[in-house]
Amino acid sequence: MKKEELEGFRRDLLALRERLVGNMRYLSEAARSQSEENGATRGGAPIHPAESGSDNYEQEFTMSLMENENRSLEMVEHALKRIDEGNYGICEACGERIPKARLKAIPFTALCLKCAEADEKGEE
Repeated sequence: MKKEELEGFRRDLLALRERLVGNMRYLSEAARSQSEENGATRGGAPIHPAESGSDNYEQEFTMSLMENENRSLEMVEHALKRIDEGNYGICEACGERIPKARLKAIPFTALCLKCAEADEKGEE
């Protein structure tokens, strides 16, 4: 891969990392304020089961979003490391080149399409 192309992918990954970090910061703040809000408005009063279930769902949903963002952030960090090591764009499973179109669509991918499909099916 040409140096200019590699730098373009690096810029895209750095921008994605910045966005993911911002998303995680926002979700963390939202979860914290939601938790504080629930405690302050109830003030020890009995909670209706529907309210409790709704609050639990919102907290679990926020935590799930944070986990997904964190997983994506880890993959972005791994892709940046692969750029630094000189093996970005090479499938970690089979060693073949990952098509540029796939890298443009999913810049943090470490697998070619064939290997990604096999991985999803649980094949080796």
